[in-house]
Amino acid sequence: MRNKLRSSLTILGIVIGVGAVIAMVSIGQGAKVMVEKQLESLGTNVLIIIPISTTHTATRGTTGTITLTVNDAMAIERECSAISYVSPGLRTNTQVVYGNLNWTTSVLGIGPDYQLIRNWSMESGRFITQQEVNTMAKVCILGKTVVDNLFGALDPVDKSVRVNNIPFKVVGVLSAKGESAMGQDQDDVVLLPYTTLQRKIMGVTHIGVVYASTVTTEARFEAIDQITTLLRQRHRLRPNEENDFNVISQVEFASTIMETSRTMTMLLGSIASVSLIVGGIGIMNIMLVSTTERTREIGIRMAVGAKEKDILFQFLIEATVLSSIGGIIGVVFGIVLSKLVSYFGGWPSLLSPISIAIAFLFSNMVGIFFGYYPARKASRLNLIDALRYE
Repeated sequence: MRNKLRSSLTILGIVIGVGAVIAMVSIGQGAKVMVEKQLESLGTNVLIIIPISTTHTATRGTTGTITLTVNDAMAIERECSAISYVSPGLRTNTQVVYGNLNWTTSVLGIGPDYQLIRNWSMESGRFITQQEVNTMAKVCILGKTVVDNLFGALDPVDKSVRVNNIPFKVVGVLSAKGESAMGQDQDDVVLLPYTTLQRKIMGVTHIGVVYASTVTTEARFEAIDQITTLLRQRHRLRPNEENDFNVISQVEFASTIMETSRTMTMLLGSIASVSLIVGGIGIMNIMLVSTTERTREIGIRMAVGAKEKDILFQFLIEATVLSSIGGIIGVVFGIVLSKLVSYFGGWPSLLSPISIAIAFLFSNMVGIFFGYYPARKASRLNLIDALRYE
């Protein structure tokens, strides 16, 4: 209290260190929760089969062509026991028009099982039926972003929009899902029967992707093996030829992102903790200065009966109190910093009581560790030399 400015500067490193650690960990935890929500929106048991355009022999006649067909999708549903639902799919980008408003968005052709695969509920209306797929019906379902940009507060169900200048009846509106793990707006989409998109808009016979869901999340490895074996047989791939398709599991994809998030959190936390070490060194330096300034005081205390452990305890308490005050202020600073980053940066943050407690306890340990040497030096001063010190 006698040297307020010096004490404040001493604990500055602790404040910054604790605050930075708490902020970095909370941002990392927020990112983890965001990925988990995105994984839930994608579906934990979803598999995506995409073609790989490769060059094969002339006898196969598939040089650089798209390799997935509707028959492949139907075969997967029929012959793979680990698969519960399958939907062919293909995608394009085009303009959707309502009245005098237009919006360029992703148009996705799908089957009726797509809703079950993605676990995507309806905000209003209904989903596409198998009858509409069979008849190439001109019906569509709109994502929330498309509705907001074309209809505003109006209900689009039963109204007509033009997709690539072809009129389509809106039969439903999807509930909002938000951004994907890659930052893509999942609600910026229009769903059509895949046959309609194939024949009436894109003019193709192949499909671009197969969406599938496994009977359980644990069955995804068995499902991948079954799909791989089946498609290799259907595509007549020799043992030495690579797959002309790829099976992607959302679980592995999300796990990779979460592992990256954890690594970045640990890295940022480690960098931030360096400030705690710097703050500890600052405490040690100031305590050494304080020991020198108070040498005569230490001598007087020894003269009236203070033992070595009493002097050691006195200066150790001082260092610990300084670091504790820095830790408390640092906790407040870290909470405020994480909220500011979340507010201005649009990045989610999740405060972890465990990380706050660990950061505070670590700040105390830093104070004890770096305060021990000055305290020990003070306790071992010679009584006569200390009393003579000016």
